[in-house]
Amino acid sequence: MERVSGGGRKILLAAPRGYCAGVDRAVDAVEKALELYGPPVYVRKEIVHNKFVVESLSAKGAVFVSETDEVPRGARVVFSAHGVSPQVHEAAQARQLRTIDATCPLVTKVHREATRFARADYDIILVGHAGHEEVEGTQGEAPEHIQIVGSPDEVDSVVVRDPEKVVWISQTTLSLDETMETVKRLRERFPQLQDPPSDDICYATQNRQGAVKEIGARCDVMIVVGSANSSNSVRLKEVALEAGARQAYRIDKADELREEWFADATTLGLTSGASVPEILVRDVIDVLATWGFTDVEEVRTATETVTFSLPKNLRADLIDTGAVPPRAHRRQNGPEHTC
Repeated sequence: MERVSGGGRKILLAAPRGYCAGVDRAVDAVEKALELYGPPVYVRKEIVHNKFVVESLSAKGAVFVSETDEVPRGARVVFSAHGVSPQVHEAAQARQLRTIDATCPLVTKVHREATRFARADYDIILVGHAGHEEVEGTQGEAPEHIQIVGSPDEVDSVVVRDPEKVVWISQTTLSLDETMETVKRLRERFPQLQDPPSDDICYATQNRQGAVKEIGARCDVMIVVGSANSSNSVRLKEVALEAGARQAYRIDKADELREEWFADATTLGLTSGASVPEILVRDVIDVLATWGFTDVEEVRTATETVTFSLPKNLRADLIDTGAVPPRAHRRQNGPEHTC
């Protein structure tokens, strides 16, 4: 991102921001399925937690449903990036649905951790938000072994069978700092608490929070572009306030901005959640420019090169039809944009 000097009020633009590799893969899977098979293609839940993305895919012929029993028998259905439980897979099989599993590979990793520790008869503490689709999917891997803890304050209510056989895992989109505080409290109660083999909070979540921490202390107001049901977007707003921003607002799109938010501001921070397309950020920059924020400086704290290939069965069909060459893959979030 080039710096644009206009001598006016400044925007500190976070990088990384926007689409992560898992979101890019999931959205691409629906788009490619629509192109290859034709509409309708059914999608269980929101493919990613972003209103603009869901509305855009709906306009192309995607049909979003809450459960598999809403999908006509034998139809094609995509599972969202947040993952599903084994029970959902079984229900889809019983209805003879043709499934495309767009679960983020980093979420799949957490599922595998859960099943492995359950086989070893551990009590598993899942740090996450009850009711979130990712948490429901992970808990479904071993419901008799997993209990959910949503915050440090809930640690005291945890009951385990053997304090020496307890492990924690987590939702991938949490605040890293709050998660570590929860783990600290858990370890005070259970000194033998085991850690997962690797970080469960995904690289993209950590990178976006890291960029906001860098910017938060330097800005008067932080704007986070992302939907209300996007866990990582909500966390970014919290992180901004903790980092020192005087005010922080989360919006879905530019027309939700209010000029009075910036009456006394000279420097704004701007970022977007991991399920937000870059076009929504550019729209925000355009509106802010009309209010005098004409100096845009990108603040980069990490460079992301991660990519994930499409779900295997979709990819195989695309190769068979010649739609993609065998070794082709999509760049995460496409090319960098210049504002």
